[in-house]
Amino acid sequence: MQSHFSVIIVGGGPIGLACALEAQKNNISYLVLEKGCLVNSLYHYPVNMTFFSTSDRLEIGNVPFVSNNAKPTRNESLEYYRRVTKNFDVNIHLFEEVLQVNRSQMTGNERQFHIQTSKGTYICNHVIIATGFYDIPYLLHIPGEELPKVTHYYSDPHFYAFQDVVVVGAMNSAVDAALETFRKGARVTMVVKGDAIGSRVKYWVKPDIENRIKEGSIKAYFNASLKTIREREVDIDTADGPVTLKNDWVIAATGYQPNLDFLEKTGIELSKDEVRCPVLNPGTNETNIPGIYLAGVICGGMNTHRLFIENSREHAVMIFNDIRQKTQHA
Repeated sequence: MQSHFSVIIVGGGPIGLACALEAQKNNISYLVLEKGCLVNSLYHYPVNMTFFSTSDRLEIGNVPFVSNNAKPTRNESLEYYRRVTKNFDVNIHLFEEVLQVNRSQMTGNERQFHIQTSKGTYICNHVIIATGFYDIPYLLHIPGEELPKVTHYYSDPHFYAFQDVVVVGAMNSAVDAALETFRKGARVTMVVKGDAIGSRVKYWVKPDIENRIKEGSIKAYFNASLKTIREREVDIDTADGPVTLKNDWVIAATGYQPNLDFLEKTGIELSKDEVRCPVLNPGTNETNIPGIYLAGVICGGMNTHRLFIENSREHAVMIFNDIRQKTQHA
């Protein structure tokens, strides 16, 4: 099995795949390492999810993305990225997690990196980290959060039919979970930290959730917080005082954060403010470590709402322009 590549790409999401296609275009040897399934984050989206973006803005490698409607569904996106991976015969190892990236001494004009994974070791001259931000949920840090009835990853609404469900949050994930489980027969209560549904909620969904709350089909506590979770109940702090509700399931749609600890462990410099944005060369996306690049949402640090598939696809071209130039002058 080949163990040395010019480039190793960490992350097999849409941006990691875009980097792989750019490597092929430039005739540069590469390997994609993905700790889960293909486009793992998209796979874990709710089964009925519809993208905010139109299908053409999710395309990679100049491969047309044809969907039934202007805004594609989760299943259509999975089919699209599977087809791209198959058609381009992308060199990818699935369910192989990268544990460590170690720098070695210079070999000729290039530095080598040793990549330790859950299944082996590889050597490469350049590393692209495209790990996204869907892996680590923001925790509530309240008693009972560890109970099996609590999830930070909502998937299929049928599971919650005819159950008492609390949804924490007011952004797209929370709103989708509340509406979909309600329409499958769940008795839904939303717990919202602020005083309204989030301003970034999809424009075609926002009136729906607001009307369901207004008519009382979905109960919502604003300026509220979930305080305790028990097997059959939850405690909520509301503007009118504490409330205890009968409860079967808690969907904590509190958002996710990138694995910045992995970047720090690798030696990548982050900003000192609360955003912890990686320090990058804006023209190449190269980090403070020569030969290590970042692509996709991970470039924004804790600001996960700044970068998306549609405005991160260009990272692949930027990075490989730099790698090609360095390879030519090596």
